[in-house]
Amino acid sequence: MRAVVQRVLSAKVEVEGRLVSEIGPGLLVLVALLETDVESDADYICKKVLNMRLFPNEKTGKTWDQSVMQRNYEVLLVSQFTLYGILKGNKPDFHVAMTPQRAKPFYTSLVEKFSKTYNMNAVKDGIFGAMMQVHLVNDGPVTMQLDSGNFTCAENNNSTINASEN
Repeated sequence: MRAVVQRVLSAKVEVEGRLVSEIGPGLLVLVALLETDVESDADYICKKVLNMRLFPNEKTGKTWDQSVMQRNYEVLLVSQFTLYGILKGNKPDFHVAMTPQRAKPFYTSLVEKFSKTYNMNAVKDGIFGAMMQVHLVNDGPVTMQLDSGNFTCAENNNSTINASEN
């Protein structure tokens, strides 16, 4: 699973000129599902996104200190299979992305996971499979990319590095 996380002052999704979802300060999360994704990938992305320290702490002055949950900000999830696009020549190919039939229930369960883990009123999403217009006002800009398939290797490497530094 891949997530592109953007810190925003505001974001909204429109479909056919109709407002679908809107948030104030928080995170806009573009999500792509890989054909091989399983529940542990969703768990990882949910945990990481909600706990990423991308916001400043005004009390301490620390820049990268608080998560979206600590700030009581909102999260807008938007499905975007094109994050797994591969160019073959100049034409995009999406064969590694999860098929729409499997992806829709998987994405729906991801949105529910975010809502249950955080706050159902603070988690919004677009419309799966729709042509959406996503509007955002970046804050920073701050943009991070997460890939769940790399988390075991990356965290093991960090543990090794941290252990050798101590």
